[in-house]
Amino acid sequence: MTRAEGAGSTGVDPRELWLAPDRPRRGRRPAFSREAITVAAVALADTEGIDAVTMRRVAADVGAGVMSLYSYAPDKETLLDLMIDHVNGELPASAPLSGDWRSDLKTIGHLQRAHMLRHPWLAAAVPVRRPLGPRTLAFLEHALAALRPSGLDGGARLEVFAQLTAFVAGHVAHEVTQAEAALSPERAAAEALYLAAVAADGHHPELADALASAGRPVTPDATFARFLNRLVDGLDAG
Repeated sequence: MTRAEGAGSTGVDPRELWLAPDRPRRGRRPAFSREAITVAAVALADTEGIDAVTMRRVAADVGAGVMSLYSYAPDKETLLDLMIDHVNGELPASAPLSGDWRSDLKTIGHLQRAHMLRHPWLAAAVPVRRPLGPRTLAFLEHALAALRPSGLDGGARLEVFAQLTAFVAGHVAHEVTQAEAALSPERAAAEALYLAAVAADGHHPELADALASAGRPVTPDATFARFLNRLVDGLDAG
């Protein structure tokens, strides 16, 4: 593999990463593979977070020398590309489509959320990358097919899918953060009493109206479904 051309670029040329055989750039074939390296890195990220994934740690997990790992992934950016594409193989790229593009797009959104919750590091990694691996492109192909009945041209369909993915990633990142910083029942009750007092002071009529509105289910699943429905139902396919 060679580094992609261009000042400040990272990773390798995607043609060499995804189209070349799974072999090191030099030397004899070792007793491990790019797949084994990727699986070890994903397992580490799933259990300890993406910051725990270092070339040295992954090398130790697969029983390899650090320098030999660089023959497969010359930097962490490339390793992250491999990880993203590996887990994206879990997404169903050939599931039947209903022909109702809004319904199918919502299904895709729910699949993406479940996927990112299984791999919490994905929510932060996906928005800042442009994954191009075969498993990722297979799911993209599925999403574009789901959007075909909308009448949007190919470029617009790409934009809609990018918008959906960014929304899901942002929502899941918020979910993960909220779960990690969950309030104690006592603290949550205290905040509710505080907001009730503020709403009753007469200086925050909009807040008072919002708090007085009919209650909605606040489970993570129900909240995500409401937000997703608003996003998809509001898309203009004209």
